[in-house]
Amino acid sequence: MEFFWPRGGWARAARYIQHRLHRLPDPPEKIARGIFAGVFTTFTPFYGLHFLIAASLAWILRGNVIASLLATFFGNPLTYVPIGIAALRTGYWLLGIDRHAPHHRSLFEQFGYAGTDLWDNLCAWLLGEPTNWSNLHIFYDKVFYPYMIGGILPGIITGLVAYYLTVPVIRAYQSRRRGALNAKLAALKAKKARERGSPPN
Repeated sequence: MEFFWPRGGWARAARYIQHRLHRLPDPPEKIARGIFAGVFTTFTPFYGLHFLIAASLAWILRGNVIASLLATFFGNPLTYVPIGIAALRTGYWLLGIDRHAPHHRSLFEQFGYAGTDLWDNLCAWLLGEPTNWSNLHIFYDKVFYPYMIGGILPGIITGLVAYYLTVPVIRAYQSRRRGALNAKLAALKAKKARERGSPPN
């Protein structure tokens, strides 16, 4: 149940991720490149491999790998439906697939038929019976491939928005943090100087 609604709610989870991102030691641009990689990855259909893909892409872009892993949480049960719709509709448009064509199954039906096909063929293979992968072929042609192609454009756009929003926010946070640390250091020096009975430098 916590996968769909974490303890404390998604707002608290988002604040935690934001806090972790702010405390990363790298320059804002490097952190933002990692965030771009993570957000872009959520628009791909490679579920279960998002961490690996995000980390690899961040490494290629010379971004922060930890930031890329945290940014994959942009994809969650509250956002995967609009992400999937955006990716599929863009893919249908790019590939010229008519989603209103006769006998065109809905997204949930496609996943259902593909899952049933996979299970039935696994059972048939174990029992030595003939297999039929037609529904998985349809799933690849109508869902997976359009999703993969269609996710590129909205993934890049959303990733770039995240990048350009992140850089100034992290830069401002790091500046405030450096200022606070410098103030604490100055206060400690002043305290030690008073204890020694000499004026601070």
